[in-house]
Amino acid sequence: MAILQKKICMIGDFSVGKTSLVGRFVRQTFSDKYLTTVGVKIDTKLVKLPDGNDIKLILWDIAGNDVLTTVTASYLRGSAGFLLVVDGTRRPTWDSALNLRESVAKQLGKKPFVMLLNKADLREQWEIDEQMIEEQTQQGWKLLATSAKTGMNVEEAFLELSMKMLET
Repeated sequence: MAILQKKICMIGDFSVGKTSLVGRFVRQTFSDKYLTTVGVKIDTKLVKLPDGNDIKLILWDIAGNDVLTTVTASYLRGSAGFLLVVDGTRRPTWDSALNLRESVAKQLGKKPFVMLLNKADLREQWEIDEQMIEEQTQQGWKLLATSAKTGMNVEEAFLELSMKMLET
């Protein structure tokens, strides 16, 4: 039986932890060194779903941006879903994420996504409050607090998105 393949994109502002989340998910590694992604970096990982099937995720780690550029939009084409990444310690990255999600919807239509509130290991420094999270949850959004550093909810985030993509 052929293995299902799905392209997913990591989008969000600069230095929210997209590359670190992919590194943690694919290689179980984390580095404190900040490396700017230029353009796009592609990884793959085979994921076992709860129903016993496998899905091959093709992960497009797109350079950080607070607006959807023509180039970013072209990277998103053909994706089955995306992870919208926010740095919990930087409020502006939340606003960028909301704008990016809206732009993606305009460009590509409705795509499954999960919003990741990254840097959960620094929770006491967060600038995002429960009310903001609650407002998005009420709109049917799936939000997960993640930490690329500790691995918290990283596997769950990719699994959650995989399940959402298969529902559509």
